[in-house]
Amino acid sequence: MLLALTGYETALLVVAAVFIVFALTVALVIPRSRPEFPGRQLGIFLVICVALFAAQLTAVLVLAEVGEADEPVAHEGTTPTETTPSETTTTGDTTPETETTGAQGDPVAGKVVFIGSAGCIGCHTLSDAGASGSVGPNLDAAKPSYDKAATQVTNGGGGMPPFKGTLTEQQIQDVAAYVSSVAGS
Repeated sequence: MLLALTGYETALLVVAAVFIVFALTVALVIPRSRPEFPGRQLGIFLVICVALFAAQLTAVLVLAEVGEADEPVAHEGTTPTETTPSETTTTGDTTPETETTGAQGDPVAGKVVFIGSAGCIGCHTLSDAGASGSVGPNLDAAKPSYDKAATQVTNGGGGMPPFKGTLTEQQIQDVAAYVSSVAGS
């Protein structure tokens, strides 16, 4: 399952592995060949220990924040919604059929993508999402239209990467619907 790790989880794994290898080497390997260790290098040894400890704590805290942002918030009394917008029509035999309209996205699903997998909260400010990023534009102030948001998410530009190959077309429509419906509110 290593392929399913996010960048933050990979960073946490790497920092933990370095810390563990360092600790085992210092505790088991070096004392056999250099019994006086750390001796005169005590200051350097302590700096390395503190740096590795700080790196591990930082990785854990960052991963915890990202993990909380990735989890969709379920409100009591609500039901899950589909990520595909649809209209219900009735045929002659009174059986409901579902057609995909594809014109607009689902703002509820768009919020999940905005907060989670797309990582938009790291760069943009959007009060509804609790995002206060300062790298990208403040979406509350910009109040982009659906079309502008969909184009920007798809193609990128102005420092923003394109998400055309990263997100599905439906996810892009969902994010655009979400941003255009809540920006500035």
